[in-house]
Amino acid sequence: MTEDEKQKSREAADDKMITEAFQHLLDTYTQSRHRKKVDIITKAFNFARQAHKGVRRLSGEPYIMHPIAVAQIACEEMGLGSTSICAALLHDVVEDTEYTVEDLENIFGQKVAHIVDGLTKISGGIFGDRASAQAENFKKLLLMMSDDIRVILIKICDRLHNMRTLASQPANKQYKIAGETLYIYAPLANRLGLNKIKTELEDLSFRYEHPDEYASIQQKLASTQASRETLFDEFTAPIREALDKMGIKYTIKERVKSPYSIWCKMQNKHVTFEEIYDILAVRIIFTPDDRKNEINECFNIYVAISKIYKSHPDRLRDWVNHPKANGYQALHVTLMSHQGRWIEVQIRSDRMDEVAEQGFAAHWKYKEGDDGEIAEDDGELNDWLHTIKEILDDPQPDAMDFLDAIKLNLFASEIFVFTPKGEIKTMPAGCTVLDFAFSIHTFLGSHCIGAKVNHKLMPLSHKLESGDQVEILTSKSQHVQPSWINFVATAKGKAKIQAILRRESREIQKQGEETLIDFLKKNNIEYTNAAVDKLIGLHNVDKREDLFQAIGEKMIIPGEKDIAELNGKRRDRQGRGWRKFVPFIGGKSKKEANDRQPELITVSDSFNRKKPIFITDDNIGQYKFTFCCHPIPGDDILGFIDNKKQIEIHKRACPVAAKLKASYGNRILDAKWDMHKRLFFDATIHIEGIDRIGLLNEVTKVISGQMNINIHKVVINCGEGIFNGMLELSVHDRDDLKTVIESLKKIPDLQEVSAIM
Repeated sequence: MTEDEKQKSREAADDKMITEAFQHLLDTYTQSRHRKKVDIITKAFNFARQAHKGVRRLSGEPYIMHPIAVAQIACEEMGLGSTSICAALLHDVVEDTEYTVEDLENIFGQKVAHIVDGLTKISGGIFGDRASAQAENFKKLLLMMSDDIRVILIKICDRLHNMRTLASQPANKQYKIAGETLYIYAPLANRLGLNKIKTELEDLSFRYEHPDEYASIQQKLASTQASRETLFDEFTAPIREALDKMGIKYTIKERVKSPYSIWCKMQNKHVTFEEIYDILAVRIIFTPDDRKNEINECFNIYVAISKIYKSHPDRLRDWVNHPKANGYQALHVTLMSHQGRWIEVQIRSDRMDEVAEQGFAAHWKYKEGDDGEIAEDDGELNDWLHTIKEILDDPQPDAMDFLDAIKLNLFASEIFVFTPKGEIKTMPAGCTVLDFAFSIHTFLGSHCIGAKVNHKLMPLSHKLESGDQVEILTSKSQHVQPSWINFVATAKGKAKIQAILRRESREIQKQGEETLIDFLKKNNIEYTNAAVDKLIGLHNVDKREDLFQAIGEKMIIPGEKDIAELNGKRRDRQGRGWRKFVPFIGGKSKKEANDRQPELITVSDSFNRKKPIFITDDNIGQYKFTFCCHPIPGDDILGFIDNKKQIEIHKRACPVAAKLKASYGNRILDAKWDMHKRLFFDATIHIEGIDRIGLLNEVTKVISGQMNINIHKVVINCGEGIFNGMLELSVHDRDDLKTVIESLKKIPDLQEVSAIM
């Protein structure tokens, strides 16, 4: 076969694949409940196909397959209509081709063009060199949301398809995209009630960041499937019987905990897969005879099943009368099965189930040809968007702070708090009196001195609980304090405090800069950036703002040392960089100190960021190991190029690394271990059990005697026949630690053994 024939054959195969994918999209759309606007969707497809002609994705498939897949997700999994499907098909046209937003507006109308414009603004420069580009795009995303929430919905569809096709990307990009997804997009999907999509985004991120753990959990889920099905059948048989007698139309489904949720529980609770008992849950989904009675019917079913199984008194969750902010409604009850296992049962109507899976998209009220406004019954969504707008009114200069502020609200569980007049306010769990004050008004928060909670006087830091009635107390003499930032729990509270403090700080910095200018003028020294940089080094501060702040607060008073430094006459430079030599105090010269400590790798412009870095016994000293997560060989790790162009090593699951992936993804590197058990690393084990004579002796015998591992710290606490403790060991890698834990678990009366990550 000639090259021309091969090319024609490839083009024919591509055309067939594209046509079939688009036909599948049309079939899905025509079966939906939207108005059948096939013509405009076909027009958008043909336009996008022509615009992306000849372009391929990294996976090798024609680029147009990506917009079709995004439109398919929008239609099938979110239930969106023709405007959204057209925007999804066209979402990359303006960014990747010569066409403009004006062109799209002329051909497809204002609404489609507006959504595509929003998506284009978000996407610009995500993979650029500019630090925190992703966080900047996230700000744009939220701003566009407040105009038309379809922008964020399509962006989530886009991200979901990118995650489904992530295998074609190099490993460092996989960690960056998976990290962003876990930090930003999964919480957003959760907040919008897109439960199914949120779960898939989490699982896909987990799969790429921790492939071994993901495969292990998947294998264990598969091997325990038969026993779960037996438990499900036996547990639901009497429930079916009772519901049949009541004449209810229903279906019962099993819900299996996702691999990511299982892994999180294993990490947080320090338990094994076998010790997790809530992998299986049961969903009862009923169709009410009358929509007005669906809440009553939920409780009727609850009463009926509570007669069959004993319910857990502390595990009844009424999301029916008090829906979550993302629209979720259901009644959750935990029942004791005849097999001796607690099983959660979720009771909800078919409407509630649709909202639970598709969130706001399920009761989406956009119809083609309407005014494009969000429906009135989406008031909860509007409240949330209003909170987002308030945070955006004074966005933090630092992208990491901004992401933190948003994260506070995205993942938060909710409580219900009452005002003195009995009005109900929804607040994030863990919020304080100060949060509540700021949620009502900035002035109230700024001057808050405390509150009466259920008629008792409480301080600013008092944490509120569901059902509390709160009256805020204020004083005109009260002002915002920097310490307040430590106990606010809401994004709004934190943002407002930081904004006020920054405003005050800017004034102090301005005073400090003016003081420095006056000082330099008096001493006939020109005020330049170079002069300021010299003083930054002299006073050992990080940046100009810190220097001005310190001068403004009179923590630094410019004097003779500063003049000597600026005139180049200062010889005693102990004030600068003295920290470098602290580890070597004790008579060692600078040369000897440097001989002992390997030079850290500095990343050059020609450094290939796509290739993995290998950490060996010989080069390990050339990388920075952080205290935030304490990685040891065997952990899934990544590299991060810091501001000094040096490489930090983090665990992929480290909370700090999560922020870095979301904000500075272009600096993430793939890192792998290549160690040969020559070096030792510190590791900590937590043990707990029933106290008896000789138990500690058996523990140390196993570790030091049988395994020849050095214990360099033991802390044990005993009381009322129970003990718990910490053991600090020196191990070669995570496998050594695993072996120690498995050996310790065989000791009688030792109930729990886990590594502290």
